[in-house]
Amino acid sequence: LETKELWDKFHELGTEMIITKSGRRMFPTIRVSFSGVDSEAKYIVLMDIVPVDNKRYRYAYHRSSWLVAGKADPPLPARLYVHPDSPFTGEQLLKQMVSFEKVKLTNNELDQHGHIILNSMHKYQPRVHIIKKKDHTASLLNLKSEEFRTFIFPETVFTAVTAYQNQLVS
Repeated sequence: LETKELWDKFHELGTEMIITKSGRRMFPTIRVSFSGVDSEAKYIVLMDIVPVDNKRYRYAYHRSSWLVAGKADPPLPARLYVHPDSPFTGEQLLKQMVSFEKVKLTNNELDQHGHIILNSMHKYQPRVHIIKKKDHTASLLNLKSEEFRTFIFPETVFTAVTAYQNQLVS
């Protein structure tokens, strides 16, 4: 995880990410670098965002903290965000960082733009996946048959909000 210091600062406060109907970019941005990849191989890099738990939260201003407010809303359709520069060569991945700055978060369940759909006032964990592309792989229909790794950075957990709740985060 690149810009880890920034993520750590937000994590201490309780990271919040704005979601809007039209989609909002994440801040901080997920940026990663890879090592140990085969420089000759091709890789698909993607991201998804999964619920941390089955709870809904509310912000208690008098305590400046998040409290459980009940059961989570039904989960929204899970979406994978394939990095637009995929596939990468292993050589590229060894030299450059991969930035997910174009990912947008929305609360619009009918979104047609490929944004990641989240419920407001729920906690989420971004995950980065890297898949070694085989020559015969035309699509990503069967992940089970592919070589892949998933990376989770606990400091990137966030609460989806339509407006910042904690003044220190805004």
